Amino acid sequence: MYVVKSSKQRSYVKRKVDVTDNKFEDVVQKVDDSAIGFDHSIHQNKLEDARNDKETNDQQQITSENDSQLQLHEFPQNLNEEEKIHGKKHGVAKKDLDDTTDNSISKNHRVVDTSTAEENPKKTHGIVNNENINLDPIVEYAEEPLLPLAEACAPLINIVDDILTYVQLALDETPEEPADGLTVDESASIRLYTIEWPGSHRSLYSKLNRTLKAVDREELRPYFKYLKLLLTALVKLPCVPSMTIWRGVTKDYSASFPPGELVTWWTFSSCTTTMTVLENNMYLGTTGSRTLFSIEAINGRAIRDHSHFATEDEILLLPGTHMEVQSQMIPATDLHIIHLRQIIPNEVLLKPPFEGACLYPKTTQKWYHKKRFILLMFLLTIITLGAIILGSVLGSTLTKKVPTPKYVCTNPYTSPISYDIGNTPMSATFGDFNNDGIQDLAVVNQGDNTMNVVFGTDKGTFPIDTTYMTGVNPISVTSGDFNHDDLLDLAVANFNENTISVLLGNQKGGFTTQTKYETREDPISITSSDFNHDGHLDLAVAIFRDNSVSVFLGYGNGTFSTAILHGAGRWPIFIISDDFNNDTNIDLAVANGAQNTLSILLGNGNGYFQTPLKFETGDYPRWITSGDFNHDQKQDLAVTNKLNNSVSVLFGNGDGTFQSQVKYKTGAYPNSIISGYFNNDNNLDLVITNQIDNSISILLGYDNGTFNERLTYSTGNFPFGLTSGDFNNDTNLDLAVTNSNESTVSVLFGNGNGTFQTQIIYSTGLTPNAILSNHFNNDTNLDLIVANVDDNYIDLMLGTKNGIFQARITYAVGQNPRVVISGDFNNDKRLDLVVANSADNNIGVFIADRNGFFQSQVTYTTGKSPISITLGDFNNDTNLDLAVVNNLDNSFNIFLGNGDGIFQTPSTYNTGNAPSCITSDDFNNDKKLDLAVTNYNENNVMVMLGNGDGSFQSPIKYETGKKPSYVISTDLNQDGRKDLVVTNFGSNTIIIFLSNDSGPFLIEMQYSVVMNIYFSDRVVAF
Repeated sequence: MYVVKSSKQRSYVKRKVDVTDNKFEDVVQKVDDSAIGFDHSIHQNKLEDARNDKETNDQQQITSENDSQLQLHEFPQNLNEEEKIHGKKHGVAKKDLDDTTDNSISKNHRVVDTSTAEENPKKTHGIVNNENINLDPIVEYAEEPLLPLAEACAPLINIVDDILTYVQLALDETPEEPADGLTVDESASIRLYTIEWPGSHRSLYSKLNRTLKAVDREELRPYFKYLKLLLTALVKLPCVPSMTIWRGVTKDYSASFPPGELVTWWTFSSCTTTMTVLENNMYLGTTGSRTLFSIEAINGRAIRDHSHFATEDEILLLPGTHMEVQSQMIPATDLHIIHLRQIIPNEVLLKPPFEGACLYPKTTQKWYHKKRFILLMFLLTIITLGAIILGSVLGSTLTKKVPTPKYVCTNPYTSPISYDIGNTPMSATFGDFNNDGIQDLAVVNQGDNTMNVVFGTDKGTFPIDTTYMTGVNPISVTSGDFNHDDLLDLAVANFNENTISVLLGNQKGGFTTQTKYETREDPISITSSDFNHDGHLDLAVAIFRDNSVSVFLGYGNGTFSTAILHGAGRWPIFIISDDFNNDTNIDLAVANGAQNTLSILLGNGNGYFQTPLKFETGDYPRWITSGDFNHDQKQDLAVTNKLNNSVSVLFGNGDGTFQSQVKYKTGAYPNSIISGYFNNDNNLDLVITNQIDNSISILLGYDNGTFNERLTYSTGNFPFGLTSGDFNNDTNLDLAVTNSNESTVSVLFGNGNGTFQTQIIYSTGLTPNAILSNHFNNDTNLDLIVANVDDNYIDLMLGTKNGIFQARITYAVGQNPRVVISGDFNNDKRLDLVVANSADNNIGVFIADRNGFFQSQVTYTTGKSPISITLGDFNNDTNLDLAVVNNLDNSFNIFLGNGDGIFQTPSTYNTGNAPSCITSDDFNNDKKLDLAVTNYNENNVMVMLGNGDGSFQSPIKYETGKKPSYVISTDLNQDGRKDLVVTNFGSNTIIIFLSNDSGPFLIEMQYSVVMNIYFSDRVVAF
C-alpha cells in the first residue's frame, strides 16, 4: 500500500486488487461457466500484463507538466518534484483511462437521461406508474454476505466491461479514512458507481440501473453482492434535509406524469442541488425537448465525499423512490417542469441492507403529541371555566341590542366578471387610450399573436375590446407617446419572430397597423424612455437568447433607429429603465435569469450605456420594479426570484450602485412584481404574482424600507404579468394580472387599506404575458394593454369610470411578445407602446393616434431574445429612450429616441449570464438615469451608472438569492435614495438592497413571503 500526497494535502491510498495469489482467482471461478468464457480469458491476459508490469515498473517518475497524457496510476494534481506515484498499470488502454479522468472534470452523465425516443419513458428512466407496471420489491440482495469490493464485483466480470480495472481505480481514489465513518470498500463502492466508462463501453451504473428496471428480478441476481455493499454504504450516510433537487431528461415526458399520479423510480437516481448544472449545454442545454423534474426529496444521500466527481453536489435517490406528481409547467418552448413530492410507500419496495438500517429519516414525536391527552383535559377545563365566567358577564347585557357599525361591510365581495381576450395573455399595460378620462387596458396574447385593447367604462367594467395583430409570440408590451401627438402608442416584443412591433395610437383609442423592427434572437422584455435627452421616447429590449439589450432610439415621429446593442448577463429576461444614479440620464436594469444577477447599465444621456454593473439576486430573477422604498430620495429595486420563491429588495445608494439584497419569501414561482401605495400610508408596498400558487402576494411596507408578512389573493391559472392603477376612480390603487394558462386578465379593486376585492376576469388572446395600464385614449380612465405570446397580438382594453373594461381591440405584433410598456415616444402627449418580440429578436413600437388607437408597429432589431424592457431619458434630450434586455446573448440594447416616435440604431452593453429583468432609475442622485439588471444564472443584480448621454459605466454587481428574475427600484425607507427589490425565483424570496451614503447598496434584507414553499423552480429559460 502506497500513499500519494497531493498539493491539497489530501491522502489517497494505492490499493491493489489482489491477483497474485489464488484467493481472488477462486472468487472469479465462482461465477458460472457461461459467464466466464472468452471475456474471462481476456481479463486474465490483462491481469498477466499487470503482473509483468509490476516486476519492471514498480516505481516510475511522474511525467512532466508538458506531457498531455496521464499515466494510469497518476493523479492530475500538482505534486512536488521529488514525490513519486507507486503502483502498477492496469490492463486497460491508457487513452481509456485518460477519457475517464477527463470525465471527472467535465460531464456527469447520471444527472441527465438521454434515452432513445422509442423507449418507454416510465420504464427506461426507472419511472413506473404503479397502476400499469408492477415490479417485485428488491429484497433478496439483503441476504448476501458483506464482501470487499473486488469480491462483490466478481460476478460482474462478464457483464460489465473492465469492471476490475475500475474497481482498482475506485480503490485508488478512496482516502485511507473515508468520510462519514465508511470503510474503504464501502466508500469505494459508491465511487465505483459514479465512474463513467470511456468510449462506447457501458458504465456500471448504466447496466445496473437498466437491470433494476427489468420485470424479471432474476436478471438482477449477479448484482446482489455489489448491491449489498453499495446500499450498506449509502444507508450509513445521513439523509439530507428535506430539499428540492433536480433531474433532467432530454425528452418530453409531461404526458406520462399527470398531477396526482403516483410514480415509482426503481433505479438509483442521480440528482443535483443546482439547476444551473443541468442548463449547461453538456447536459440538458437550452434547446430541444426537455423535461426537468423538481423533486421534494426526503431521503436523498449526498455522495460528493465518495464520488469520482468530487466537485458536484450530487444527491442519490435509492431504488424504489415513491412519489406523487404535484404539478406541471412549461416555462419555455420545449421545456417541461414536473414537480414531484417524495412519499413513504405503504409497502416495502426496497428492503434495508441490514437489520436496523433506516432508509428514511427518523421522526421524533413532539412533546405536545406525547402529552396530548393531558393537554386536551387541561384545555377543556380552561374552556369550561371561561364559558361560565363569560356567560355570567354577558347574561345581564343580552337585552341590550348592539348596533352594527355602518362601516362594517356585510357583503364585502362581489361576483367576478369574466371577459374574453386572446389566447395565452402574457403582458399588459394600462393607459387612457381614447382620452375619455377612464383607464383602459392593453394585453398581448402569446398564443394567437395578437394584442387586445380593452376600453374601460365608468363602472369599472371592460365591455368592449379590439384585437390587433402582432408578430409571432408577443411576450412584452410597453406604451408611450412615440410620435408626439398626445396619444399613447404601443411597442411589443415578439419572442419567436425576433422583432418588436410599434403600433401608433389614433384619436379613437385604436392603433395603426404595426411597424416591425428586427432584433437579435428572442426579444423578451421591452421598456421605453428618453435615453438620449432628445425629447423623444426610445425603446430598450431585453434579448433573451442573445444575452444582450437592444436600444432603439426614437425619432419622435413614431419610428425608431436600428438597434444599439449592449451586453447583458446570461438570459436577460426582464428590463426596466429609471434614473438610478440621479444624473438625469435614464439607466437600465436587466434581470439575468441564468446568472441570478441584476445588471445595471448606467445611461450616458446620449442613448448609450456603460458596462453593466452586476448585483446578486435569488434564483432566476424574473421581474423588476423600481421605487424609493426607504424614502431616501434614491431609486431602489425589487426583483422576483422565480426558482426559490422570493423577492429581493436592493436599496439604491443614489450613485447607481445598490446595497446587498434583502430577501422576502413569496408563493411558488414568483414572477412579476410592482410597487405602489396600496394602503395609502405613504410607504411603498409590493405585489408579486405566484405562478404555481395561482395567487398574488401583498407585502405592505414600513417607512424604513422593510415589509410586513404577506397577504395572499387568488388569481387565475398561472398569473404572469402585473400592473396597478386606479381603474374605478375611487382614489385607491387596483391590480390587473394576466393569467397565462387560461387566457384571461384578473382585475382586483383595492379597498385602500392594503386589501383587495375578489377578482373580475376578462378574456384575452392566447397566453397573455405582459400587461400595462395608462390613458391611451386620453379620457381620464385607465386602459389596459395585454401582450398575447401564443397568438402574436396585443389587446387594447379601454377603461371606463367605474373600472370596467370594454371589449378588447387586437393589434398584430411580432412573434412571442414578452413585455409591453408605454411612453410618449413622439412627444404628442399620447402614450405609445413598445413590445418586446422575443422570438423575432426585435421590439415593436406602436404610435398612438388621437383616438386612443395605435398605428401598425414599427420594429427595431434587438439582441437575442429580448425579454425585459424599460424606458427613460438616458441622454437628457427630453425624449424617451428604451433599454431592452436580451436574455440569450447576455446583453441589452439602448435605443435612443428622436422624440418623433423613431429610435436610433441601438447600442449594446454586456450583462451577466442570462439577464432576466431590467429597471432604470437615478441610483446615485446625479440626475442621470442608471440601470439595474438581474442576471438569472449569476445570482446577482448589476447596476450601471448612466453618464447622461445615453451611455453607461461599467457594472457593479450585488449578490442576490438564487435565480433573480425581476427587479424594481423605489425609495423604500423614504431617505430620498432609490432602493432595489429583487425577486429570487430559485429561493422563493425577495431581497431588498437599501441605498446607503457610505457605499453602494450595503444593507441587505431578505424576506419570506410564504410559510409553505412548493419547490424551488425553473427553469431554464423563457
